[in-house]
Amino acid sequence: MKALQFSVNIPQFIAAKSLGAVFGDWVFYKGPVKTLRLADIPEPTLPSPDWVKLKTVYCGFCGSDLNLMRLHDSPTASPFTSFPCVIGHEIAAEILEAGAGVSGFKPGDRVTVNPILACEQRGISPLCPGCRAGRPSCCENFAEGNLPPGMFSGINSGVNGGFAPFLVTHKSQLFRVPEGLSMESAVMTEPLAVALQALFDNMPAENEKILVIGGGVIGNLIIQSARALVPSCRIFVMEPSPHAADLALKSGANEVIPAKEVFSHTVRITGARVYKPLLGMEIPMGGFAKIYDTVAGASTLNLSLRLLAGMGALSVVGIGGDVKLDLTPLWLKLQTVKGVYAYGAVSYKGEKQQVFDIALQLMKEGQIKTDTLVTHKFKLTDYRRMIAVNLNKGRHQAMKTVVSFV
Repeated sequence: MKALQFSVNIPQFIAAKSLGAVFGDWVFYKGPVKTLRLADIPEPTLPSPDWVKLKTVYCGFCGSDLNLMRLHDSPTASPFTSFPCVIGHEIAAEILEAGAGVSGFKPGDRVTVNPILACEQRGISPLCPGCRAGRPSCCENFAEGNLPPGMFSGINSGVNGGFAPFLVTHKSQLFRVPEGLSMESAVMTEPLAVALQALFDNMPAENEKILVIGGGVIGNLIIQSARALVPSCRIFVMEPSPHAADLALKSGANEVIPAKEVFSHTVRITGARVYKPLLGMEIPMGGFAKIYDTVAGASTLNLSLRLLAGMGALSVVGIGGDVKLDLTPLWLKLQTVKGVYAYGAVSYKGEKQQVFDIALQLMKEGQIKTDTLVTHKFKLTDYRRMIAVNLNKGRHQAMKTVVSFV
């Protein structure tokens, strides 16, 4: 079967990074040292009776897929990835075959997939502390067990991701798509789960003023999630793209703040007082109670720490690499910085629930609308055009792009 495959080695890494710096991003998917290609791979079979085989309907192209292809990720995570791997972890699919150990699911069922490959999927017992706590994204065994290294389907050489017509997944990773919910919405379950988990880990209080940096897909979903979970909170967003900024307002943001005027608007909105150091950026005393940085570059993280109020909490939602930070605001204002990665089990409406289930329910109830964020669909063979659109989303007014197998 045809699949979109990523692979890199050290000489290729050096060559691709050097050529990319000179000739641009096209070298990563078109050039002689490209990291991404359409490959012929065997159709997968069930590895054990506890697995199912899926037929892909849609698979979303994530910003992390783009960063992987462009070699922007930190090498620190490389022990927990294996090559070659078929990318794609935002999956809406139908069950083709269910192993003898699978109950509650049958061929023909519409499902979405939690792509995390933690202790249970790797056949490891007893579970590690992260898995026991209901947070498999914090698993200690991403390079152990009966699967190759790889934190999730899409960066694992033994379990292909969704940019292929077929894949296999463990029964514990399956979540049923509710009746009446479109597959265009279902393919957004994984990114919505990321946004919801960020909120559950750093929940706004009633009437609290929060700032979302970046109004792309995840930023938009954080806005919608905050509006659904804490309707009274005041949501502000910093987003330079007019198209994404307009969608942020339609999705529940109270106001878009211009980046060049962010300090004066912070004073107006929060009552903070701004002080000018001898050198460098201003430092407000006061600010936003909670900030969700979906960009997570050095400039936005340094800005976030300054705009965050005393004893406030910053959620680092974007996946950044090495950054240089001035940590003065962190200790001066007794702030908390929270890492954000994937999803797990949380307390919701008085009971423990999986964030994937909450995401599907909120979409079914219409409290969060995701299908409107799916702006472009491509066939797998047209992956180069999909990447080109993602490299210039503003010009194409693109939000979420997906590969369609229907």
